[in-house]
Amino acid sequence: MNAETRLRYSACPHDCPSTCALEIEALDENTIGRVRGARENSYTAGVICSKVARYAERIHHPERLLHPLRRIGAKGEGRFERITWEAALDEVAEALLKAEQRHGPETVWPYYYAGTMGLVMRDGINRLRNAKRYSGQYSTICVTLAWTGFLAATGKLAGCDPREMADAEVVVIWGTNAATTQVNVMTHALAARRARGAKIVVVDTYRNATAEQADLFVCVRPGTDGAVACAVMHCLFRDGHANREYLARYTDCPEALEAHLQSRTPIWASAISGVPVETIEAFARLVGEHPKSFFRLGYGFSRQRNGAINMHAAACIPAVTGAWLHKGGGAFHNNGAIFHWDRSLIEGSDLRDPGVRLLDQSRIGAVLTHDEKALSGGPPVTALFIQNTNPMSVAPDLNVVRRGFLREDLFTCVHEQFMTDTAKMADIVLPATMFMEHDDLYQAGGQQHILLGPKIVEAPGECRSNHDVICALASRLGASHRGFAMSSREIIDWTLRQSGWGDLERLERERWIDCQPDFATAHYLEGFGHPDGKFHFAPDWSKVGPQAFGAGHQWPSLPDHHAVIETSSETLPFRLVTAPARQFLNSSFTETPSSRRREKHPSLMMHPEDISALGMADGARIKVGNARGEVELVPESFDGLQRGVVICESLWPNDAFPGGLGINALTGADPAGPVGGAAFHDNSVWVRPA
Repeated sequence: MNAETRLRYSACPHDCPSTCALEIEALDENTIGRVRGARENSYTAGVICSKVARYAERIHHPERLLHPLRRIGAKGEGRFERITWEAALDEVAEALLKAEQRHGPETVWPYYYAGTMGLVMRDGINRLRNAKRYSGQYSTICVTLAWTGFLAATGKLAGCDPREMADAEVVVIWGTNAATTQVNVMTHALAARRARGAKIVVVDTYRNATAEQADLFVCVRPGTDGAVACAVMHCLFRDGHANREYLARYTDCPEALEAHLQSRTPIWASAISGVPVETIEAFARLVGEHPKSFFRLGYGFSRQRNGAINMHAAACIPAVTGAWLHKGGGAFHNNGAIFHWDRSLIEGSDLRDPGVRLLDQSRIGAVLTHDEKALSGGPPVTALFIQNTNPMSVAPDLNVVRRGFLREDLFTCVHEQFMTDTAKMADIVLPATMFMEHDDLYQAGGQQHILLGPKIVEAPGECRSNHDVICALASRLGASHRGFAMSSREIIDWTLRQSGWGDLERLERERWIDCQPDFATAHYLEGFGHPDGKFHFAPDWSKVGPQAFGAGHQWPSLPDHHAVIETSSETLPFRLVTAPARQFLNSSFTETPSSRRREKHPSLMMHPEDISALGMADGARIKVGNARGEVELVPESFDGLQRGVVICESLWPNDAFPGGLGINALTGADPAGPVGGAAFHDNSVWVRPA
């Protein structure tokens, strides 16, 4: 590091639970150098993923959006002309006001998600929404099913200190390809292996990078995790590994659970899941003989129509063994409940009108194509303001989404960093800053820190932050809230103070705040989060969230395999999983040359016997389809999955596919689970030679 280089600290803003603490070389006021994991942070421990380590390639990318643009071609054609910021903001405000005058404020839908996880830059759009009484957003595209299942069990979205994985005797990584999507899980799991010979168990649908490092890989058919969990618990009761004293004190109905599991044998589960009986027995034996088993439960559960049931069933295993009693034992999914934020200034929640309708984020296609149920009986959506997400790539049922965006009566403004598939559909495109170019506040999902992301370098061109754009629009739209007159630093300082975490000066000095509760609280030794203080084997699914957004099924009263998934058939013989690609993060990093080069091209992992049975050659082009659409891919022979299961690691931009639409042309947007959600890994498809 030369004399002019400054080492600055920040936090990774991308939608990964790790929320890594970063060390960044600032070469000058406009340029960064290397990006590393912060060695002093006890969770990040100096380790970050390779794509973020190459962030200089992204932030200094020659194709970044630098100026406001107005569409001059057809929607989706990608032809724009440069305009000034004043003209752009005036046109957006005029379009929103005209839409509101014609149909009322609910015709405008501010649409966002997790392109940045910073609280100010991600959630500030809700302040504009609430001040104007625009349509609300029910966010279902990622976490809903997994959170619901975990909450149904524990009553609280929190668990054991994830750093305790390093103290475990068995680490169970279930429903997450951690080596790809949250690399720090592997840091602590592998530390346990080195220190005490801990065993790593991975439960997933294919032999991915995480499974490659497992001592025991449990390869399940998509959507059958609940059956495996029940069979493991059957063995625990059968073999005397159930901690009956713990069960009697901390759980709601252990006797009913044991009776229910009598018929949920490994043979029963094997027929459903395809997992060999001996693998299920070995899994049960490991966690039964080692109560210090740490269950790291991921977001893969959110991708199946029965995902909430499966998450709940998996979370029940450490309750049967009493693993929660031990350091290095228990379960963890997300720590959202430990931060106790006052979000009123960020989100303008003090202005929220509960009578304003909520629209399901995952059903944006149905909303934009005038589906009456999706619109909740309200007016059509005729104006979209989009930040932090790329629905023309990431939303399910993409053919329907595309039809909606192509409506000539729909005005769309997209605030973005690159010309994404969604930006190409916009009437106005606004250039956005990246995380090192503005101040923001971060709450870790997969760990326990509050982190500061300060401005490190100047933004290129005319890029403006989400907060600045929201405030500029608010003044033109007549929206009033004190947060619109404050800087992002002032909002961060106020939010920290009101939430009991000190102030901005403290966070700047300390760089991050460790919010981990004490052992007894984190392990629920003083009672779980339900009113009765018990872990719930028998949750009341009717009370876990807004049922109006769910599928309306009868949910099982105890852990089980819930057969509401899409199943293979003679016409749709394959089950498709659209798993995360290692070098992409949702649709971020797809523009980075090194990431694209490493991922090569969209492909479909298939069992070699399936390729042979279809008379296809490895590497020849194929088509994959169902009633929702079809895409063209290249098959890749891969024996690390079950026959009848195919994997497409995603998300490639639409133009990477010959037909111009990506893999989400095959995924369904029908509501899943008790409270809604998008089942991206739950698809039945056919496969044919192209």
